Amino acid sequence: MSDQAVSRWMLTLTDGTRIEVPPGTDLVSAARAAGWRWPKSCRNGTCRTCRARVLSGTAVHRIDWPGLSREELDEGWILPCVALPQSDLVIDALCQPDTMSLKPR
Repeated sequence: MSDQAVSRWMLTLTDGTRIEVPPGTDLVSAARAAGWRWPKSCRNGTCRTCRARVLSGTAVHRIDWPGLSREELDEGWILPCVALPQSDLVIDALCQPDTMSLKPR
């Protein structure tokens, strides 16, 4: 199913937080619009500040080569500032405690 055929994808964090993601919206922007802070710096996929791991679902990067190694991509790591969901997602965004702290605003 393409993201044109669905009105919103659902992003679920490992703590159970659920965030609706409109088509064409990156994960960091959707989280911020829902009132969540997500560590970020560059917003172009190079600094890795927002790095998270997909546990289920599919996301694609809107840039050709995000700041992740081939091995990291194969292990399910994404850069949410440039990642667009292609399905509902469950991600582990708390795997880097000092840099991946998501807190309500």
